[in-house]
Amino acid sequence: MTMSVEQLWSLPETALIGAYAEARRRYAEKKFERDTQRARLEWMRAKLFVNTQGNVTERKMAVDVSEELARKGQEVREMTRDLDMLKIDVDVIDTMIRLRGAHGAPPVHEEAAEKPVEPEGE
Repeated sequence: MTMSVEQLWSLPETALIGAYAEARRRYAEKKFERDTQRARLEWMRAKLFVNTQGNVTERKMAVDVSEELARKGQEVREMTRDLDMLKIDVDVIDTMIRLRGAHGAPPVHEEAAEKPVEPEGE
């Protein structure tokens, strides 16, 4: 996270909402990137399986022992870890927004605050 919890707590509401929107945007971009890489990896596995000679067991073994696919799989796992860290940032900022909303003063309408209360029945 780029900011500590104390810094987030002291941010004005507009800046906090902006930070939330930015964190959500980064999370969505990284998730799209990770899902794209995961789909490419599955495509490479399927392509290798189809292009390899032998029975099903031999084909599966060829896919499992492929160093290139193992490296790509490790990259996807690392991307997933980074994505989880971004999700934590989003959740922390969301929690800050919710806590502020729960403990903030109730909104006062200007019209109601300006009019004095008059007793009824006279």
